Amino acid sequence: MGPRELLEILHVAERLKDTVRHCATSKGRPESVADHSWRLTLMAFLLKDEFPDTDMDRVMDMCLIHDLGECFTGDIPSFDKTPGDVAKEDMLLDRWVDELPEELRGRMKELYTEMNALETKEARLYKCFDKLEAVIQHNESPIGTWTGLEYELNKTYGTEEAKVTGFTERLRAEVLADTLRKIRDEAPGYSPAEAEEEQLVTVTVRTSGEKCEMTDDEIRKWYEKNVAGLFNPEYGTPEITVRVRRTDKEKK
Repeated sequence: MGPRELLEILHVAERLKDTVRHCATSKGRPESVADHSWRLTLMAFLLKDEFPDTDMDRVMDMCLIHDLGECFTGDIPSFDKTPGDVAKEDMLLDRWVDELPEELRGRMKELYTEMNALETKEARLYKCFDKLEAVIQHNESPIGTWTGLEYELNKTYGTEEAKVTGFTERLRAEVLADTLRKIRDEAPGYSPAEAEEEQLVTVTVRTSGEKCEMTDDEIRKWYEKNVAGLFNPEYGTPEITVRVRRTDKEKK
């Protein structure tokens, strides 16, 4: 791989620094996909000695590249991601990987195939870390950034994936204890029934032709400024989803 090829790859990957996930950091800043990928890779690094019979370098490779497809599609929360969204992300990622230098292309294709199959211990461990890091981040974020459905989702998310080893099951149990403690301490009036009634907010954007006149970031800023403050922070602010509806100019 030449210097220019490396730079072009890094330029694409840099997009993940600006690709926002639906979660927030402990100080309330929107979390980026790069933030998430870095920390679950760190989890694998820190747990090398815990899994002596597992190729943890390979697990770290998986953690590093697992969300590169979001360079092209952005992040869609797991509870809102459709099979069509997954297919589109996979297609765009495959197209990009096919253009990479031959040796790197082969290595990445092999990793993605193993990750998707989830048959090896390495792939199952990466998936476990991926799920648990998301819940850990929610436990660290201000509870006002949670959506209503996440009060229950965070109690179970990643439970099945954590059944890789006894250690990961114990880790999931500790994460659950933190979740329950956070809800008890920061949302004492929380009611599961009320949370179930809360829905995701969908914003329909009127556009002309093929071009949307507002970017996703502009829509999100409008939502945060004009809508988010209307909801009771005790139960979390509903997550925004954007649905684009195209219309003719004359109908605007």
